[in-house]
Amino acid sequence: MLSLPFAAASAISRFVRRPASAPLPQGNLIVAAAASIFKDPLYVMLHSMHKPHLLGWLWLAALASAAFPQSGTVIVRPREIHDVLVNPGMGITTFQRFNGDAINSGRNWSEVGPETKLPAAAAKPDFPDTSIAYLRWFWSQIEPERGRYRWDIIDLALDEARRHHQTLAIRLMPYDQRSPLPAWFQNSGVRRANKPGDRDGAVWSPDSSDPLYLKDWGELVAGAGLRYDGHPDLDSVDISTFGYWGEGWGPYPPEWPVQQQLIDQYFDAFPRTPLLMNFDELRALDYAVHRGAGWRLDCWGDMGRPGHETFAHMLDLYPQQVVKAHAQDVWQRSPVSLETCGTPLSWKEWGFALPYIFDQALRWHATSINIKSTAIPAEWKSDFDEFQTKIGYRFVLRRLEYPRTVHAGQMAMFRMWWFNAGVAPVYRDYMLALELRSPSRSGVIRTSADVRRWLPGDAVFEDTLYIPDDLPPGAYRLRLTLLDPRTQTPAIRLAIEGRQEDGWYDLGEISVE
Repeated sequence: MLSLPFAAASAISRFVRRPASAPLPQGNLIVAAAASIFKDPLYVMLHSMHKPHLLGWLWLAALASAAFPQSGTVIVRPREIHDVLVNPGMGITTFQRFNGDAINSGRNWSEVGPETKLPAAAAKPDFPDTSIAYLRWFWSQIEPERGRYRWDIIDLALDEARRHHQTLAIRLMPYDQRSPLPAWFQNSGVRRANKPGDRDGAVWSPDSSDPLYLKDWGELVAGAGLRYDGHPDLDSVDISTFGYWGEGWGPYPPEWPVQQQLIDQYFDAFPRTPLLMNFDELRALDYAVHRGAGWRLDCWGDMGRPGHETFAHMLDLYPQQVVKAHAQDVWQRSPVSLETCGTPLSWKEWGFALPYIFDQALRWHATSINIKSTAIPAEWKSDFDEFQTKIGYRFVLRRLEYPRTVHAGQMAMFRMWWFNAGVAPVYRDYMLALELRSPSRSGVIRTSADVRRWLPGDAVFEDTLYIPDDLPPGAYRLRLTLLDPRTQTPAIRLAIEGRQEDGWYDLGEISVE
């Protein structure tokens, strides 16, 4: 396909759309177009031309440029692919499991996080490969005795995540109906919110307004932050405050100032790790996301469960809550994570409408999805595959322009047009890098591109880059990748052809002089 250089094509297009009687534009846009095609010697001649003559001349120039392109420029348009890509910090997660572990049977799962190494499945489970393992543990598991913390449980989970090529997302939970608060805490003198004879009296619920709750729970959160904040294998931390599973709702909420303190404890403990705020209470959600947290919800897909037909989270709460919390644009800087209400098998049995559920997740710009490590119904697998190609980020290199010949120790211009075909950005600072590689030598060029700003849609990177001065003259292959800034290794799969075994993308030939 014939094309003009960017500046020429843009300027000619703007020139043609002007009325015939309009004066030549200031700033010499037309001359700039010609200069980009035929260089500066024609400047004076072009500047003196009347517009009708100049227009005809420029079109002849454009045809000549297209027919005889400059030999010094290479333009590459990689071929897009449509595979499901497993990339860092996004996609369907494992839950209380890691890649390759046996999945849960039927519609069952456990809220109790693993404390020991899990056995691998006898055969590869029928479950998507993923970059995130999401695990959560109860207070009694992590602090069975006052001040004795079982950090070894979380240490093991981080090691297992790394071994399975995942990062770890976590939540610490106070209690639920089956997993009580630590006995030492119940006997600490903290006030109880309910009585044994109450309808929920079988569950010992604390008065979370009691300063002892704020103190002892806060010490757990602070200890976790001191040990794990900024850990490269820690993907995110849920903000867990009071009530069942720490989700911040229930019959015994503390006063708002106490809720605020419980939330603030996480921002104090984890200033470097992404935080996710649970969705249920509007004031808490609004407060946390405007302090910088992303958000998560745990009944994604509920279209009206049996026994709850008069209320559906997807129809009666969630969409409106996003608006009321002024959280519509949070996804642009912090992740959105969704957890299924029940499981995909539950949805199938309940007759839920899959397209609506998926479309709403995309409107929320979801990055990660927890389906509780349960099977996807066979007839829905292709739908889930297509859904996975849309959530999170998905980078397509549309166009690369670079000089055919560069000089070692000098600057050279590189231009790229990228397209994020997903619904969210990437939230970590991966490094866009080029490499010039020959059979005997290579040189890596790290760019200043901030890929976190590549929101859904188009992005352009144009810059002069320094060619390493130790590259001897010769023919090289030009390669490109997104590097993990910590390991300096390729980290992200692109939605284009050309990926090599080492994770770099081979895009063309370049000469060094």
